[in-house]
Amino acid sequence: MTALRAAYRYVVHKVTQLPDTEVIFEAQCLCCDWEAAPSTDSAAVDVEAMTHTGRSGHGSFRRICTSFAIVVRAER
Repeated sequence: MTALRAAYRYVVHKVTQLPDTEVIFEAQCLCCDWEAAPSTDSAAVDVEAMTHTGRSGHGSFRRICTSFAIVVRAER
């Protein structure tokens, strides 16, 4: 009978942003169904939220930042 041997090799990995993608920013009002248009410009989304607050008096928002990631081997 042959004994089985196992060899373990550990490789360091990291998470990085997927190339050719950008972070997408969004905002949703917590008081009504209003949503800002998704944008790669966070300031534009903030301005939309402040405009909504000025018109409606609603001041609470859910802010969402979406990015796309990939796991790659870390450089040595």
